[in-house]
Amino acid sequence: MYHRHSRWLEECIPPKQNAGFVSRMEDVLAVYQRPYNEAYPVVCMDEKPPQLPGDHRPGQPMTKRHNRREDSEYVRCGTRGIFMFNEPLGGKRYVSAREHRTKKDRAFEIKSLLTRQYPYAEKIVLVMDNLNTHTIASLYEAFRAEEALGMAQRLEVHFTPKHGSWLNMAEIELSALTSQCLNRRIDTLAKLRKEIRAWQQDRNRNKKTIKWQFTTADARIQLHSLYPVI
Repeated sequence: MYHRHSRWLEECIPPKQNAGFVSRMEDVLAVYQRPYNEAYPVVCMDEKPPQLPGDHRPGQPMTKRHNRREDSEYVRCGTRGIFMFNEPLGGKRYVSAREHRTKKDRAFEIKSLLTRQYPYAEKIVLVMDNLNTHTIASLYEAFRAEEALGMAQRLEVHFTPKHGSWLNMAEIELSALTSQCLNRRIDTLAKLRKEIRAWQQDRNRNKKTIKWQFTTADARIQLHSLYPVI
Protein backbone atom coordinates (compact mmCIF):
# COMPACT_ATOMS: atom_id res chain seq x y z
CA MET A 1 0.00 0.00 0.00
CA TYR A 2 1.32 3.45 -0.91
CA HIS A 3 0.89 6.58 1.16
CA ARG A 4 -0.75 9.49 -0.68
CA HIS A 5 -0.09 12.55 1.45
CA SER A 6 -1.40 15.42 -0.69
CA ARG A 7 -4.91 15.47 0.79
CA TRP A 8 -3.58 15.43 4.33
CA LEU A 9 -1.15 18.22 3.54
CA GLU A 10 -3.98 20.37 2.20
CA GLU A 11 -6.32 19.77 5.15
CA CYS A 12 -3.96 19.66 8.13
CA ILE A 13 -1.27 22.29 7.55
CA PRO A 14 -0.45 24.20 10.77
CA PRO A 15 0.52 27.90 11.00
CA LYS A 16 3.66 29.01 9.15
CA GLN A 17 7.12 28.89 10.72
CA ASN A 18 6.04 26.43 13.37
CA ALA A 19 9.16 24.98 15.01
CA GLY A 20 7.13 22.70 17.26
CA PHE A 21 5.39 21.08 14.31
CA VAL A 22 8.61 20.76 12.33
CA SER A 23 10.57 19.15 15.17
CA ARG A 24 8.00 16.43 15.76
CA MET A 25 7.38 15.90 12.06
CA GLU A 26 11.07 15.36 11.34
CA ASP A 27 11.36 13.06 14.34
CA VAL A 28 8.53 10.83 13.04
CA LEU A 29 9.85 10.92 9.46
CA ALA A 30 13.27 9.83 10.72
CA VAL A 31 11.63 6.87 12.47
CA TYR A 32 9.92 5.89 9.20
CA GLN A 33 13.30 5.81 7.45
CA ARG A 34 14.67 3.15 9.78
CA PRO A 35 15.23 -0.30 8.24
CA TYR A 36 13.06 -3.17 9.44
CA ASN A 37 14.26 -4.55 12.77
CA GLU A 38 12.33 -7.39 14.35
CA ALA A 39 13.79 -6.60 17.77
CA TYR A 40 12.70 -2.95 17.51
CA PRO A 41 9.47 -2.96 15.49
CA VAL A 42 7.96 0.37 14.50
CA VAL A 43 4.27 0.30 15.45
CA CYS A 44 1.75 3.08 14.78
CA MET A 45 -1.22 3.42 17.09
CA ASP A 46 -4.55 5.22 16.68
CA GLU A 47 -8.13 5.02 17.94
CA LYS A 48 -11.62 5.37 16.53
CA PRO A 49 -15.01 5.67 18.29
CA PRO A 50 -17.38 4.05 15.78
CA GLN A 51 -21.12 4.40 16.13
CA LEU A 52 -23.06 1.13 16.20
CA PRO A 53 -26.16 1.47 13.98
CA GLY A 54 -28.90 -1.15 14.07
CA ASP A 55 -31.87 -1.84 11.82
CA HIS A 56 -35.05 0.06 12.70
CA ARG A 57 -36.93 -2.57 10.68
CA PRO A 58 -35.58 -5.97 9.56
CA GLY A 59 -33.74 -5.81 6.25
CA GLN A 60 -34.50 -7.97 3.24
CA PRO A 61 -31.91 -10.67 2.49
CA MET A 62 -29.97 -10.80 -0.76
CA THR A 63 -31.54 -12.69 -3.65
CA LYS A 64 -30.49 -13.54 -7.20
CA ARG A 65 -32.08 -10.32 -8.41
CA HIS A 66 -31.34 -7.91 -5.54
CA ASN A 67 -28.59 -7.10 -3.11
CA ARG A 68 -29.48 -7.04 0.55
CA ARG A 69 -31.86 -4.14 1.18
CA GLU A 70 -32.29 -2.19 4.37
CA ASP A 71 -34.39 0.75 5.46
CA SER A 72 -32.68 4.15 5.53
CA GLU A 73 -33.88 4.66 9.09
CA TYR A 74 -31.68 3.08 11.71
CA VAL A 75 -31.33 2.78 15.49
CA ARG A 76 -28.37 4.25 17.34
CA CYS A 77 -26.83 1.58 19.55
CA GLY A 78 -24.11 3.73 21.10
CA THR A 79 -20.40 3.97 20.35
CA ARG A 80 -17.44 1.79 21.23
CA GLY A 81 -13.67 2.21 21.15
CA ILE A 82 -11.50 0.67 18.43
CA PHE A 83 -7.75 0.51 19.02
CA MET A 84 -5.49 0.07 15.99
CA PHE A 85 -1.85 -1.00 16.22
CA ASN A 86 -0.18 -1.23 12.81
CA GLU A 87 3.36 -2.41 11.99
CA PRO A 88 3.80 -0.94 8.48
CA LEU A 89 7.00 -2.73 7.47
CA GLY A 90 6.00 -6.07 9.00
CA GLY A 91 2.59 -6.16 7.34
CA LYS A 92 0.88 -6.73 10.68
CA ARG A 93 -1.96 -5.04 12.47
CA TYR A 94 -3.72 -5.74 15.75
CA VAL A 95 -7.20 -4.32 16.20
CA SER A 96 -9.48 -4.57 19.21
CA ALA A 97 -12.82 -3.16 20.26
CA ARG A 98 -13.71 -2.18 23.82
CA GLU A 99 -16.73 -0.74 25.60
CA HIS A 100 -14.86 2.52 26.17
CA ARG A 101 -11.58 4.18 25.24
CA THR A 102 -10.39 5.67 28.51
CA LYS A 103 -6.82 5.93 29.77
CA LYS A 104 -7.14 2.53 31.43
CA ASP A 105 -8.54 0.94 28.27
CA ARG A 106 -5.56 2.27 26.37
CA ALA A 107 -3.19 1.02 29.10
CA PHE A 108 -4.58 -2.52 28.86
CA GLU A 109 -4.16 -2.40 25.08
CA ILE A 110 -0.52 -1.37 25.49
CA LYS A 111 0.01 -4.28 27.88
CA SER A 112 -1.48 -6.68 25.34
CA LEU A 113 0.78 -5.25 22.64
CA LEU A 114 3.87 -5.81 24.78
CA THR A 115 3.02 -9.19 26.29
CA ARG A 116 0.95 -10.92 23.60
CA GLN A 117 1.85 -9.41 20.23
CA TYR A 118 5.54 -8.58 20.80
CA PRO A 119 6.70 -10.54 23.86
CA TYR A 120 10.20 -11.00 22.46
CA ALA A 121 10.80 -7.50 21.10
CA GLU A 122 13.48 -5.64 23.03
CA LYS A 123 11.65 -2.36 22.54
CA ILE A 124 8.60 -1.23 20.59
CA VAL A 125 9.02 2.03 18.69
CA LEU A 126 5.52 3.47 19.15
CA VAL A 127 4.20 6.34 16.98
CA MET A 128 0.97 8.00 18.09
CA ASP A 129 -0.78 11.35 18.36
CA ASN A 130 -1.12 13.65 21.35
CA LEU A 131 -4.50 12.50 22.65
CA ASN A 132 -4.70 13.14 26.39
CA THR A 133 -4.91 9.39 27.10
CA HIS A 134 -1.64 8.73 25.25
CA THR A 135 0.70 9.09 28.18
CA ILE A 136 2.98 6.83 30.16
CA ALA A 137 1.03 8.00 33.21
CA SER A 138 -1.94 5.93 32.02
CA LEU A 139 0.10 2.78 32.69
CA TYR A 140 0.56 3.85 36.30
CA GLU A 141 -3.18 4.46 36.65
CA ALA A 142 -3.94 0.90 35.55
CA PHE A 143 -1.07 -1.17 36.96
CA ARG A 144 1.24 -1.34 39.95
CA ALA A 145 4.30 0.88 39.68
CA GLU A 146 6.74 -2.00 39.13
CA GLU A 147 4.72 -3.38 36.22
CA ALA A 148 4.06 0.06 34.74
CA LEU A 149 7.76 0.93 34.79
CA GLY A 150 8.66 -2.39 33.15
CA MET A 151 6.25 -1.70 30.31
CA ALA A 152 7.35 1.92 29.94
CA GLN A 153 10.97 0.86 29.58
CA ARG A 154 10.06 -1.33 26.60
CA LEU A 155 8.50 1.60 24.75
CA GLU A 156 10.22 4.22 22.63
CA VAL A 157 7.46 6.78 22.08
CA HIS A 158 7.32 9.30 19.22
CA PHE A 159 4.42 11.76 19.05
CA THR A 160 3.05 13.25 15.85
CA PRO A 161 2.67 17.04 15.98
CA LYS A 162 -0.59 18.87 16.53
CA HIS A 163 -2.34 19.23 13.14
CA GLY A 164 -0.13 16.40 11.92
CA SER A 165 -2.27 13.30 12.34
CA TRP A 166 -1.60 12.48 8.66
CA LEU A 167 1.90 11.49 9.81
CA ASN A 168 0.45 8.52 11.70
CA MET A 169 0.29 5.47 9.42
CA ALA A 170 -2.29 3.88 11.70
CA GLU A 171 -4.76 6.35 10.18
CA ILE A 172 -4.27 4.62 6.83
CA GLU A 173 -5.17 1.28 8.37
CA LEU A 174 -8.18 2.75 10.17
CA SER A 175 -9.35 4.17 6.84
CA ALA A 176 -9.05 0.71 5.27
CA LEU A 177 -10.89 -0.85 8.20
CA THR A 178 -13.69 1.69 7.89
CA SER A 179 -14.21 1.20 4.15
CA GLN A 180 -13.74 -2.58 4.08
CA CYS A 181 -15.28 -3.71 7.35
CA LEU A 182 -17.31 -0.99 9.06
CA ASN A 183 -19.30 -0.05 5.95
CA ARG A 184 -22.31 -2.03 7.15
CA ARG A 185 -24.63 -1.98 10.12
CA ILE A 186 -23.06 -3.55 13.18
CA ASP A 187 -25.20 -3.10 16.25
CA THR A 188 -23.40 -4.97 19.05
CA LEU A 189 -19.89 -5.13 20.49
CA ALA A 190 -19.80 -8.90 19.91
CA LYS A 191 -20.54 -8.46 16.19
CA LEU A 192 -18.02 -5.64 15.96
CA ARG A 193 -15.29 -7.81 17.45
CA LYS A 194 -16.13 -10.68 15.14
CA GLU A 195 -16.00 -8.46 12.05
CA ILE A 196 -12.73 -6.74 12.87
CA ARG A 197 -11.13 -10.06 13.86
CA ALA A 198 -11.94 -11.50 10.44
CA TRP A 199 -10.67 -8.34 8.71
CA GLN A 200 -7.45 -8.39 10.73
CA GLN A 201 -6.77 -12.05 10.02
CA ASP A 202 -7.27 -11.55 6.29
CA ARG A 203 -4.93 -8.57 6.04
CA ASN A 204 -2.29 -10.18 8.22
CA ARG A 205 -2.48 -13.36 6.17
CA ASN A 206 -1.84 -11.29 3.04
CA LYS A 207 0.85 -9.25 4.83
CA LYS A 208 -0.50 -5.90 3.70
CA THR A 209 2.31 -3.38 4.18
CA ILE A 210 2.52 0.39 3.79
CA LYS A 211 5.20 1.97 1.64
CA TRP A 212 5.71 5.42 3.12
CA GLN A 213 7.13 7.79 0.49
CA PHE A 214 7.19 11.19 2.19
CA THR A 215 10.66 11.92 3.59
CA THR A 216 12.38 14.70 5.51
CA ALA A 217 13.91 15.91 2.26
CA ASP A 218 10.42 16.14 0.74
CA ALA A 219 9.14 18.03 3.78
CA ARG A 220 11.91 20.63 3.59
CA ILE A 221 10.93 21.37 0.00
CA GLN A 222 7.15 20.96 -0.06
CA LEU A 223 6.51 22.34 3.43
CA HIS A 224 9.26 24.96 3.53
CA SER A 225 6.81 27.60 4.81
CA LEU A 226 6.50 25.66 8.07
CA TYR A 227 10.20 26.01 8.83
CA PRO A 228 11.38 29.02 10.87
CA VAL A 229 13.38 31.56 8.92
CA ILE A 230 16.87 31.76 10.35
